[in-house]
Amino acid sequence: MDIEFGPDEERFRAECRAWLEANVPRPPLPSGDTREGFTAHLEWERTLYDARWAVVSWPREYGGREASLWEWLIFEEEYYRAGAPQRVTQNGIFLLAPTVFEFGTQEQKDRILPKMASGEQTWCQGWSEPNAGSDLAGISSRAVRDDAAGGWRLTGQKTWTTRGAFCTHLFGLFRTDPAAERHRGLTYFLVDLSSPGVTVRGVERLDGDEGFAEVFLDDVFVPDADVLGEPGRGWEVAMATTGSERGLTLRSPGRFLATAQRLVDLYRARAAAADDAWRDRLVDAWIDAEAYRWQTFATVTALAQGGRTGPESSMVKLFWSELDVRLHELALDLLGPEAELADGELASWMKGYQFALAGPIYAGTNEIQRNVVAERVLGLPRR
Repeated sequence: MDIEFGPDEERFRAECRAWLEANVPRPPLPSGDTREGFTAHLEWERTLYDARWAVVSWPREYGGREASLWEWLIFEEEYYRAGAPQRVTQNGIFLLAPTVFEFGTQEQKDRILPKMASGEQTWCQGWSEPNAGSDLAGISSRAVRDDAAGGWRLTGQKTWTTRGAFCTHLFGLFRTDPAAERHRGLTYFLVDLSSPGVTVRGVERLDGDEGFAEVFLDDVFVPDADVLGEPGRGWEVAMATTGSERGLTLRSPGRFLATAQRLVDLYRARAAAADDAWRDRLVDAWIDAEAYRWQTFATVTALAQGGRTGPESSMVKLFWSELDVRLHELALDLLGPEAELADGELASWMKGYQFALAGPIYAGTNEIQRNVVAERVLGLPRR
């Protein structure tokens, strides 16, 4: 594993650091899980796209810079170091896009990727259903073939759809062969949420944000051109998406390195009130953030040599989701009662803690991920 960056990569770091320092919005944007904030974030995403920073590792014809995965990691580190806004396009860019590159037709790539990169189209993930949360193979939403129209008719309900209240499109699995085994007979569809028969209902959170949504589909027509991969083999396609979600792209190390550094700064500011146990927790959290960085370097090295992510991504997801909780729990302990009253920069710790609590649930609950690790990584028998 190469653990040093060369001169070209350091020049790339300097270029993106200078651009971010000159362009990151100040003060921070409102939450992207509100309508006002989502609109403001999309304006920022367009600024990124116009400067070719939105999708640095993509081909130039789709708005990228053809940067290496190493340069992408550098950009992510600099992005979070600069305190740049959360990416409201992330479900498209970091989850769907790698799947489109792997399974999409040339027509799909040319049609979908430029609009995704620019934020003209925004994507939400249609995985969970009322009776199939952690059990993705247990979905009951169905798609029936419509030969005359050259497509499919979708019926069902998706829930806990992140930013579904604001997005223009949805990607997800639907059952196209009810008689098939659980992991078979599924097809991966790309759905325009403005289609007749689609109803989107926002789900307000306790903090007042409306980012989540329920999506109802009643005989919604989707053309064959919006099937990703082969009909009936959607599980294979979905596993590529979940590998991105749990492994490399959704939660880059830069996110946790920046949080760990902010935590160090908070500890120093509150050192008089801190005790030795908090110091030890701080050191452990900082080490874990660095460890995640080095683990990611190993993953990128393997990918650069022709490998691919597999069930090991479940181990990665377990690590980063629980690290995120620990980082924010320590921050709240350092802040004490002030954590619930703070505004400005300090208020971001409580908001971050609330979001971190969802980490062990989304992208597949950690209970399920432990089963995956036990069975598919360690080879332990099922009980």
